[in-house]
Amino acid sequence: QGTILPAPNFNPIMDAQLLGGALQGISCEKDVLIEILTQRCNSQRLMIAEAYRDMYSRDLITDLKENLSHHFKEVMVGLMYPPASYDAHELWHALKGVDTEEKCLIDILASRSNMEIFQMKEAYLMQYNTDLQQDIDSETSGHFRDTLMNLAQGTRMEGYADPSTAAQDAMILWEACQQKTGEHKNMLQMILCNRSHQQLWMVFQEFQNISGQDIVDAINECYDGYFQELLVAIVLCIRDKPSYFAYRLYNAIHDFGFHNKTVIRILIGRSEIDLMNIRQRYKERYGKSLFHDIKHFASGHYESALLAICAGDTEDY
Repeated sequence: QGTILPAPNFNPIMDAQLLGGALQGISCEKDVLIEILTQRCNSQRLMIAEAYRDMYSRDLITDLKENLSHHFKEVMVGLMYPPASYDAHELWHALKGVDTEEKCLIDILASRSNMEIFQMKEAYLMQYNTDLQQDIDSETSGHFRDTLMNLAQGTRMEGYADPSTAAQDAMILWEACQQKTGEHKNMLQMILCNRSHQQLWMVFQEFQNISGQDIVDAINECYDGYFQELLVAIVLCIRDKPSYFAYRLYNAIHDFGFHNKTVIRILIGRSEIDLMNIRQRYKERYGKSLFHDIKHFASGHYESALLAICAGDTEDY
């Protein structure tokens, strides 16, 4: 359900040649970069980078960085990372930048599978020669940190569901929302971080039965800060990941005066996974298409690149 698919009749050598021409001419031909890099899937882009290196003895990412600027550069360079490396890159900047970017940590760690987390940790270690969990430990704090650390273990149960324990878990969650002690917070995050998706679906249903309240409303009422945002993100991602990302994109576009980093990260990160579904949820929930909103807030080659990744239909214009 991605918007970027493998290009048919793919020729990495020809693409590398075109990119070389576009980057090494007197003025950089940005339209050529958009045309090629947004219309090839990630594995094809990596093959182009290899052909480019063979052809010019230069690194494509370095050349993109040297020739481009601002957000357009972030999009083009971001497209050149394999998914796990891109996640690692975003997490590192979120942890090691001037201010910790908690929302980036939440978006990535609340939404990735065990396998994706495992690959991301390996990439993080290779790229930055440091351990992701150690960095989370040193750069964040409190129950927010504990929950991120738990997610970063990538040990969520898979495919297993036991109806008999669902009611018990729901009861623990309900008590955690009433009592709010440190111990209750630990139990709450342990359940949300480690139970399988199938199990949690049942737990959320049982929670509704016991409390007469939706789990998200209960968390919002009882907790605050980034801990609360992270718990809600976990629940929303378990229920419907595309809806979660549609909501995050809408916030990034409308509440923060177009928060470029968030828009870029979600569009690139989901482009080969579920961006079609995200677009659909966005339109259903907010009335305007994602394509329309990007067009309204971005401009120039940056806008063209985002729209190419977003891939609109005629009715989206």
